[in-house]
Amino acid sequence: MSSGRSAEPRRETTDGGISFWFAQAGIPAPREPLPGDTHADVCIVGGGYTGLWTAYYLKKAVPFLHITVLEAAFCGYGASGRHGGRLSNGVAGRDRYARLHGHDAAVRLQRAMNDTVGEVVRAVAEEKIDADVHRGGALDVAYTPAQLARLKDHHSVEIAFGERDRVLRGARETAGRIGVRGAVGSTWTPHGARLHPVKLVTGLAAAVEALGVTVHESTPVTEIRPKHAVTPYGTVRAPYVLRCTEGYTAGVKGHRRTWIPLHSSMIVTEPLPAALWETLGWEGREILGDLAHTGPHATRTADDRIALGGRGVPYRYGSRTDDDGRTRPATVEALRGHLVRLFPATAGAAVDHAWSGVTGAARDWCASVGLDRSTGLGWAGGYVDSGVTTANLAARTLRDLIQQDSGQAGPTGLTALPWVNHRVRRWEPEPLRWLTVHGANTARRAADRRETATSRADSDPLARVADRIAGVR
Repeated sequence: MSSGRSAEPRRETTDGGISFWFAQAGIPAPREPLPGDTHADVCIVGGGYTGLWTAYYLKKAVPFLHITVLEAAFCGYGASGRHGGRLSNGVAGRDRYARLHGHDAAVRLQRAMNDTVGEVVRAVAEEKIDADVHRGGALDVAYTPAQLARLKDHHSVEIAFGERDRVLRGARETAGRIGVRGAVGSTWTPHGARLHPVKLVTGLAAAVEALGVTVHESTPVTEIRPKHAVTPYGTVRAPYVLRCTEGYTAGVKGHRRTWIPLHSSMIVTEPLPAALWETLGWEGREILGDLAHTGPHATRTADDRIALGGRGVPYRYGSRTDDDGRTRPATVEALRGHLVRLFPATAGAAVDHAWSGVTGAARDWCASVGLDRSTGLGWAGGYVDSGVTTANLAARTLRDLIQQDSGQAGPTGLTALPWVNHRVRRWEPEPLRWLTVHGANTARRAADRRETATSRADSDPLARVADRIAGVR
């Protein structure tokens, strides 16, 4: 039976190995672990985007600060070195913040995220980090009647939240930009960019060290308490200790149920030939999404591959995290299937690499950042699917909160945003949180299947059931 793919044997897919990005760019030489007990002005736990950007902005603002970053593995080992290369302007929990603090407050948060896309591009250029950045904006495409209805609603909502530069396109205009099969409409925003995750995180780590920040790798923090970050090799004592562990927060003592690690999986194709790209279009190299309930996304890489990601096994019992990015074969095939659904001409293309990673999710699905002035303990995370951009905004906010607390500066526009110091109840004990996440994911997958099969013009009711199970609304 024909599969529609090339008759040539399919090339074996590399599985795990952290990510394709590390396989391509290489893992940097390891930094020394913490040598013993020490002191700092600020101790940052986590060597991903949040921790490194925080160190960067703090050191630039207050050069005399002694800042120490502690990373359990190596910088970028987590989501910062595994994501899909998307710098987007989505805000996790924006609708809830609008209900809690008013529409205008949520608009300010959205505008800050829009500006943050440009801030990342600016800072990367200033530091001369070659991260394959291309600011082509973000394109969301609909290819079923139900998706088109959601797309139009999404477009209107984004405009209501201040995105006046967003563009809505019909089927013909969309086809002129990208060859997604059966596309019936799209919406585009300039607030998006593609980048190489590992080139960014390794360049940022080098930049903070050049500023005089101390970075220790292979140093897991087992406990965070006021003025102390405890590791197997010693304790760092500091007036401010910032938890920037995102999807790995459950591994810190006392935080098992603070945020859960949500798993996402990625595949990347072999480099595609020019003749195939003539069929696919995508000359603007926008970051790409669709309006399916399961939320897959894709980028066109600098070397003309397609990197595509989505939820595979979204959550592992007991808040366990993955083993160096290894991914189930069924998940790889599901992602391959979605790639071919979007772009049938890729059916014969080899998938060179597959991997997985985790991001953090709070019980109310809201990203947050904060500083407890009585203890000096700070945090940032719960980014869900927009962590690349949100990490930078969180870092600049932590900088401002620390300067405000230490009397070096007053309140700023960032410290007044509605996500600052947002608190939420913890996740339920097992098996309830496993049932919650997997129940919602199963319902969303079923809704997508039914919408495709029936060509219904509105969202399948199972999608609303999924939102109620997860507590999104």
